Amino acid sequence: MTQPLRDKVALVAGATRGAGRGIAVELGAAGATVYVTGRTTRARRSEYDRPETIEDTAGLVTEAGGRGIAVPADHLDPAQVKALVGRIAAEQGRLDVLVNDIWGGETLFDWDAPVWEHDLDKGLRLLRLAVETHAITSHHALPLLLRHPGGLVVEMTDGTADYNRDHYRVSFFYDLAKSAVLRMAFALGHELGPRGATAVALTPGWMRSEIMLDHFGVREDNWRDALEKVPHFAISETPRYVGRAVAALAADPGVARFNGASLSSGGLAQEYGFTDLDGSRPDAWRYLIEVQDPGRPADVTGYR
Repeated sequence: MTQPLRDKVALVAGATRGAGRGIAVELGAAGATVYVTGRTTRARRSEYDRPETIEDTAGLVTEAGGRGIAVPADHLDPAQVKALVGRIAAEQGRLDVLVNDIWGGETLFDWDAPVWEHDLDKGLRLLRLAVETHAITSHHALPLLLRHPGGLVVEMTDGTADYNRDHYRVSFFYDLAKSAVLRMAFALGHELGPRGATAVALTPGWMRSEIMLDHFGVREDNWRDALEKVPHFAISETPRYVGRAVAALAADPGVARFNGASLSSGGLAQEYGFTDLDGSRPDAWRYLIEVQDPGRPADVTGYR
């Protein structure tokens, strides 16, 4: 197996579970040294109170063929992020890939609740976790990333710029958070491009994260059982799919052509030819526009 990222160093900020874990593992499979951060360790859990830990993620990175290094970090604390980047600089002398995947808002938003009815404290906390963390991390990490040409920043969000422009996303606070991250990638593209680096926004499709599988009462090996209740879940994808998208971007010497762009796992699968773990290529955002949103019966033919 070729490992095009063998000499590269990555930081996946927010890699405890979900997309962050999938991205970290696939970067490891491509040979990278991957620093994985989050607030849940084997010694202490975040308010999510879930069993996944950054140590587990780091172990999966190493098992996949890379080198996983777990570093506990609260990305709302500038001092912790500064120390994290200082450690990477001291140990590696470089940073080639920064993935801003910090989220932490799963329990903080209410579906379809207007801003005046939404819990204000939860809404503001969501914005801090989803937006402020990304800004803090970029502030401290980008000088290291810019030491060597060709660096890549991936801002993880939910929805493409085109889709989110025309669709209300869940609630005022959720919509604002995901749109802000899209704009971050656009702004970073303007700041990084002339300095030899690339920034993109990236969204997975309907992702079978640990939390989503638990929500539907299924496991990865029997996830299709959820289709009885939610037929459109047939378009879903594993977290490793978007991980392969990041690995493909990081290994592409021509990645600068995407600078400032909004990308999706399904779209990049068509661009680079990778598949999900089952060999399929789900294109969730095209499916949403053409099948789910118009109210058509669930049918993934031609979409995965």
